[in-house]
Amino acid sequence: MMPQIISTVAPNGLPVHRIALPGTRTLTALVAFHAGARTERPEENGIAHFLEHLVFKGGETYDDYRKVNETAERMGGVLNAYTSHSMVAFHITVRAESADAALDLLTDFAGRPQIDAGELDKERGVVIQEIARYNDQPAALAEMLIDEATFGDHPLGRPVLGPEEHLRTFSRDQVVAFRDRRWSGRTGGAFLVGDVGQLPDDERLHELFSRFPDIGAPGPVDEVPAPRTDVVVRERDTNQSHLRFTYRPDLDAADPATRAALTIYSTLLGGSMGSRLFDEIREQRGLAYSVSASAWSLGDTTQLQLSAGLDSEKCLEAYGRMREIVAELHADGPTEDEVARARAYAAGRLVLAFENSGAVARHAATQAIVHGEDLDPDRAIAALDAVTLDDVREIARSVDPSQAAVACVGPQTADDFGWDG
Repeated sequence: MMPQIISTVAPNGLPVHRIALPGTRTLTALVAFHAGARTERPEENGIAHFLEHLVFKGGETYDDYRKVNETAERMGGVLNAYTSHSMVAFHITVRAESADAALDLLTDFAGRPQIDAGELDKERGVVIQEIARYNDQPAALAEMLIDEATFGDHPLGRPVLGPEEHLRTFSRDQVVAFRDRRWSGRTGGAFLVGDVGQLPDDERLHELFSRFPDIGAPGPVDEVPAPRTDVVVRERDTNQSHLRFTYRPDLDAADPATRAALTIYSTLLGGSMGSRLFDEIREQRGLAYSVSASAWSLGDTTQLQLSAGLDSEKCLEAYGRMREIVAELHADGPTEDEVARARAYAAGRLVLAFENSGAVARHAATQAIVHGEDLDPDRAIAALDAVTLDDVREIARSVDPSQAAVACVGPQTADDFGWDG
């Protein structure tokens, strides 16, 4: 049975979506805005994530971090947030009977935060430590480097956390100005998922979500740049290398069927233990302890990423063979059996994920804010089920094996990553 979805709009322009999941006793409330790192100006890089931290310091009613945290704990709630290039989101999952109290808490500290100057100075040190931690983790650093190699100095190529020097100088006025410019309900949404039978009525919901300011729709973001084939290496004298490379096939990122076919392609390439990369690179050749492929869309571009963590002495052999596998799929396409297994696996994983109200809320936020599409999780599953062999073969042909951006953390150099296949 398809989930029941009821959508209304609060007076400040914020859409409020209720998505009923029969059989669950939980409720996830998530509010998100098109205000991620991609929307930052160059001098603001890192400010979206910094603001995410700062709102947890307290609002009007729950006016310090202890009250926020302890109130969530008293209702048995799990409270968190995330910032990506595309959006910032705040969410809480609770027993359904605590719905009103949970919404009161979430809309208070996220909708009307104090952003106290003293807390700002303390929290900037915390985020600087977070940046240092990521830089000390080769796998996390490789993820940041591949964005740089793929998108250069475009906002999509900059780290979500931003550089340390920015965090040291952000003022309260800068933070508030970014919020006042980007946290528009007209490009955001509230997503209430799970047992919605104990939610307050529309009047109360609109009262709570009207705590977010009424801001006009913000301006457009920078257009995505042309594909690049840069190589970015952070040389480290280590026994392990962390390798990433990406392709940006010329696909219609606005077409759900195309995105579904790309998901099936990435699954059979490296998304499961039965995939080509896992079978050959890990099982047959023993070249890597971790190897995978993944695909996603940023709304106006699609991206296919291959990843490996491996013995540094085997890095270049694995790199060459991984690129050859992409070239083989480009030339010959996948088999019918590969597509059938990948389709069943990808759709099955989504079915399992959507047993969780938080996963449905995150999916709905992405659908609404990044793609401007239907929120129904069943449609996402149906799109995967509908992918055909010809659809995936077309995706394979669209991935130009010579056009990859590369990033690596390890004892390699940029000159090591040429490819003449």
